[in-house]
Amino acid sequence: MEQFAEQLKNLAKRIGTLRDSISTEEATKTAIVMPFFQLLGYDVFNPLEFCPEFTADVGIKKGEKVDYAILMDGEPIILIECKSINEKLTKHDSQLFRYFGTTSAKFGILTNGVEYKFFTDLEETNKMDTTPFFIFNINELRDSQVQEIAKFRKETFDVENISSAASELKYLSALKLYLSEQFENPGEDFIRYLVNQIYDGVKTKNTIEKFSPIIAKGLKQIINEQVNDKLNAALKSTGDNKINITLPDPKEELTSDNGIETEKQADETNTIVTTLEELETYSVVKVILKDVISPNRVFYRDNRSYFNILIDDSIRRWILRVYFNENRNYIVLNDAGTDKERTTIEFNEPIDLIDFKEQILETARQYA
Repeated sequence: MEQFAEQLKNLAKRIGTLRDSISTEEATKTAIVMPFFQLLGYDVFNPLEFCPEFTADVGIKKGEKVDYAILMDGEPIILIECKSINEKLTKHDSQLFRYFGTTSAKFGILTNGVEYKFFTDLEETNKMDTTPFFIFNINELRDSQVQEIAKFRKETFDVENISSAASELKYLSALKLYLSEQFENPGEDFIRYLVNQIYDGVKTKNTIEKFSPIIAKGLKQIINEQVNDKLNAALKSTGDNKINITLPDPKEELTSDNGIETEKQADETNTIVTTLEELETYSVVKVILKDVISPNRVFYRDNRSYFNILIDDSIRRWILRVYFNENRNYIVLNDAGTDKERTTIEFNEPIDLIDFKEQILETARQYA
């Protein structure tokens, strides 16, 4: 599975390199879509297995063609409809919907080479559902998504296995999306439901408005407390809120404030105290980066003036520096050549860095 995940990451890198030179649907198919299905183990140059322009007659309309069909025993099992990498996939599933009902295919895939939507017939047999049971963006893959994609590899493909898991996957994804949206920006119906659980008075519009900021704050605190509890539990065995770590060899190269490599002074002490707050920051950043960079590639190094978070334990690949001062906590992102040009972000607690996820991810993508 690790090898397959690495292959997907390499494909994502390829897309990033080629994206600006891809402007048509045909170029998207050739440069991105076909390599993806080749990665799944299909012979994309064998029309008996991976058939381009597969005919799927629709009613009185003859000669309707779907971009690709994956065949098993001569019959289509997966239909694939492609769009240009520059097109969004909204409102394009109706075409795939028409094709699905006229063939024996069990799955339909709609893609622009970056985003993939997987459909089947959970609601009514032989009629494609209007909502996909699985969606992923190849640039933002999670480990759980890699496992689902792997089910579609030729060597392990099993219709019954995928179909049985599709229902749970579809509604679990919908639930996670709904809850994520509510935790981020709770809607009136969600707030009203929670108010009904905690308030016995009359639920007027004013009451709902009064409780809205309370509920929003409470949801954020729940997340903060859960993260902090896990971090504290992991550090509990130390018996203190600080641990001692050994710094790299004194001769190892470090990066100075102006970005130039310098040697560490030999007379500098070989140990330093790393605080709980710094380790919390490190853990939060690892969580932020996990869908772009594997957690085992994320390291930290502490020094006297700041706490460094870097990739591959290389000082040349630092993502951000963390500063905890008496009156000000802030990070500096490695998104420019000099300190004056780099982005500075202030925060109160380490968990607050979640609010700046996109800026941190954008900085990290240079090392993905």
